[in-house]
Amino acid sequence: MQDARRSAPAVARNRDPILAVLRRHLPETGTLLEVSAGTGEHAVHFAAAFPGLIWQPTDPDPAARASIAAWTRAAKLNNLRPPLALDTAAENWPVARADAVLCINMIHIAPWAAGLGLLRGAARILPPGGKLILYGPYRQGGAHTAPSNAAFDAGLRAQDPDWGVRALETVAAEAAAAGFGPPEIVEMPANNLMPIFRRAG
Repeated sequence: MQDARRSAPAVARNRDPILAVLRRHLPETGTLLEVSAGTGEHAVHFAAAFPGLIWQPTDPDPAARASIAAWTRAAKLNNLRPPLALDTAAENWPVARADAVLCINMIHIAPWAAGLGLLRGAARILPPGGKLILYGPYRQGGAHTAPSNAAFDAGLRAQDPDWGVRALETVAAEAAAAGFGPPEIVEMPANNLMPIFRRAG
């Protein structure tokens, strides 16, 4: 049988810096919903590090879900669930409740409607105090954080005008409208940021 596992070179570079932040912010038990889990490599790495958390990966792309499923089978972790199909822009998600939501490198390579759907959907399923944790490149104060991010943004918009590096202030404003407090912002390697939003209430 052909191995469906995909591999993303960036995962090996960013998974441990991301994990260090997650260790400070994720609960020890409960359910973590990973939105747009991609290859599934992050899910395996993080689920192994949080044995008390049920890790539920999702992705809208069937090929990505096949990769996640293959990594999940190979990992043999009791707390790592098979992937679910999830379109963030949909009104109904396949998970009704989660104690935390994680989304890595999605909102700049998806239509803005998907980003807005992520914020609204996470607010629906998180309890008061539950965290939505994002990771990726962002603009701040109307400017890119590095020339490389500006070039990356231009390349994304050339591929699809509805893609692009988002303004953190816009994301925070939309998150507030969805029911989140102001984010804690953690600076990460390679000019990325981790905004961490806490569900109000």
